[in-house]
Amino acid sequence: MTSLTPQLLAALALFAFVSSITPGPNNTMLMASGANFGFRATVPHLSGVAIGFAVMVIAIGLGLGGLFAAYPPLHDILAVIGGAYMVWLAWKIATAKGIAGGQGGGRPQTFWQAAAFQWVNPKAWAMALGAVTTYAPAEHYTLNVVLVSLVFMAINGPCVATWTGFGVALRRFLDRPAILRGFNVTMALLLLASLIPLALDLAGLGGAGANP
Repeated sequence: MTSLTPQLLAALALFAFVSSITPGPNNTMLMASGANFGFRATVPHLSGVAIGFAVMVIAIGLGLGGLFAAYPPLHDILAVIGGAYMVWLAWKIATAKGIAGGQGGGRPQTFWQAAAFQWVNPKAWAMALGAVTTYAPAEHYTLNVVLVSLVFMAINGPCVATWTGFGVALRRFLDRPAILRGFNVTMALLLLASLIPLALDLAGLGGAGANP
């Protein structure tokens, strides 16, 4: 395959939509942030996810992926760091208190925190590698990598915003501390559940998933 054809673009758009809209660590955290802090306060977080992942696709396409191919242990190191960070994030979500601006000491992620999280998210790595290797033909490769990144950003942005909106829609039902605590614990458990494929992969029993 030597060109990014309309058919390939359509397939890429479908892949980007399915992988961006389905549940995963990013979407779980955005939903929790929307419920706890509101949409406006979560905009830097969701922007960091969409733009950070797009930058990650370009970086992997232009050579970082080769580093992991040459030094496989680095992938496992990244997976362990990412898993530990996600456990910490799950704890932060489970212990969040209050609605409307994060009263009680919590605060939404910043743009840079969300962008940096993509680099320690093993699922994001798997998805970015799959996108580049499957949908960026060799002819005009650099341009094709940039196009893959732009398609992902255009589709991923509305998808993660939708998950944030889901969280905002739940705010009216979470005005009681006990209900909010239950919601946050549930979101934390879902985030921890997303680590199961990673744990199986590190144990040699399966492959990690690819949801954002």
